[in-house]
Amino acid sequence: MPRPLGELEDAVMTRVWKWNRPVTVREVLEDLQRERSIAYTTVMTVLDNLHQKGWVRREAEGRAYRYEAVSTRAAYAAALMNDAWAQSDNPAAALVAFFGMMSDEQRQALRDAVRIVQGPETSEASEAASAGSAGENPASASEGGGR
Repeated sequence: MPRPLGELEDAVMTRVWKWNRPVTVREVLEDLQRERSIAYTTVMTVLDNLHQKGWVRREAEGRAYRYEAVSTRAAYAAALMNDAWAQSDNPAAALVAFFGMMSDEQRQALRDAVRIVQGPETSEASEAASAGSAGENPASASEGGGR
């Protein structure tokens, strides 16, 4: 069960995910310093902690390391949502409440995601089932596709 990232961990990981390449402590430090006063050793410690927690892998380059994300921000967000959902004693009610909090754009993104996960074969099967309930013979609908 992934623990949510702390505020500074998230700020560091945001850069690692955004740049999508191995990064040095110095690069992250310089970018963070545009927003806040922060020490090199603080960023180094955060990246070391993220490495120990399995969020980044590192490779030695001279006397320093280059850090790279182990997974994507989307995978991190999905794991957090899955864990939150698993904590509920009524998962269906939790989903209904969550969907109720969504904007129209988020609900459309959810519909798009469900279509992607279902894939074209599932969508075709749904369409065939709908056609079958409208009076068409489902067996002939699936046989007529030439598959």
